Amino acid sequence: MQVLEKAFLAGWESTRREGVTASIAEEEDSFRELKELTASAGAQVVGAVLQRSPDPDPATLLGRGKVHELRAEARAAGADLVIFDHDLTPSQLRNLEKALDFKVVDRTQIILDIFARRARSREGQLQVELAQLNYLLPRLAGHGAVLSRLGGGIGTRGPGEQQLEYDRRRIRRRIRILSQNIERVRSQRALHRAHRRDQHLHTVALVGYTNAGKSTLFNSLTSAGVVTSARMFATLDPTVRALPLDSHRTALLSDTVGFIRKLPPHLVAAFRATLEELDEARLLVHVTDASDAQHAAQDSAVEALLEDLGVASKPRLHVWNKADLLTPGERHKLDSDVGSITISARTGEGLEDLRRQIADTLAADPVVEEEFELSPADGKHLALLHRSGTVVSTQYKEGKVLVRARVPESIREMLKPAPAEALLER
Repeated sequence: MQVLEKAFLAGWESTRREGVTASIAEEEDSFRELKELTASAGAQVVGAVLQRSPDPDPATLLGRGKVHELRAEARAAGADLVIFDHDLTPSQLRNLEKALDFKVVDRTQIILDIFARRARSREGQLQVELAQLNYLLPRLAGHGAVLSRLGGGIGTRGPGEQQLEYDRRRIRRRIRILSQNIERVRSQRALHRAHRRDQHLHTVALVGYTNAGKSTLFNSLTSAGVVTSARMFATLDPTVRALPLDSHRTALLSDTVGFIRKLPPHLVAAFRATLEELDEARLLVHVTDASDAQHAAQDSAVEALLEDLGVASKPRLHVWNKADLLTPGERHKLDSDVGSITISARTGEGLEDLRRQIADTLAADPVVEEEFELSPADGKHLALLHRSGTVVSTQYKEGKVLVRARVPESIREMLKPAPAEALLER
């Protein structure tokens, strides 16, 4: 039986903010989220301390008295490490480890640890390692004695113990190699996206907060069999599958990594090769866990990240998921939200309505019926008609193939013969 590490949580919240009651609720929710992150990283929470003060202590984030209190309570609880619900500066990290005599992990580090556990593809592993090394590099100075005793557990996965022996030069060299490999991944993804454009297949991307049920919805719409879990960040590696819309239209559906508040900027940068899939999406489907009391704050975090990625202006459908967990009153309130769709990806409720709305949104490229005159040797365009539309009839006449098909208008425009005047100008 695996013995779980015992983690003690710590945080700081400013009392200078307006709306102190609201900010306290936000901090408490952030603590709840940190507890879920800790469980996802494979540790057990044994206690928590939160300090509220006008300003953070620049040396240790918490005041001296609170640090002593934290050390005593963590020892009494038998903790193995202390996890802070904030990003700590390198000097704060060193000072806290010295003052507490515990392994100290900040919010960024625990997210990186979960990503290291969950990354399965080579691409995902490259991106996680790059983010870990960028996190580690500024924290090397004066860290030797503390790092040498980490030995394992949260904060040491992925490149792990080998990282601790790297000097700056070796880490920077490794960062360069990883960056070059990720650039190659970006190039490969760009080729795949270009191929999809050539096939005139629209991409629909699922976005939303982590654990909103995107992968369950992805499976329900595509029968993909992607792994789902109640743990945070169950999906790291993007998956693309065919999404049948109706009898003659198919799109591609992309499942993406879940967002979270306080997502480290360099982690977003490392995963940019993956998140570039959103750039090519014709439509974003924003999935919200309607049963979560903090769904408004989660949606705000998603919106902020979409802004950072430059895709906030894309056409979007908003989906309230997990309707099966709502009370009748909560359900009635959501049903009155014009412009949103209420579904349960687990039970299948509302999925056909969602599929229709996706098809309607993509219908800026309406389906038309047309007869095309092609050469028997033109296998590329014949295949395109079969792949992107519904072939009604095929006739062979005088060395030509006459194909009547229902296809998106953009396909008809592409295959329509050029006007005679245009041919003369060539």
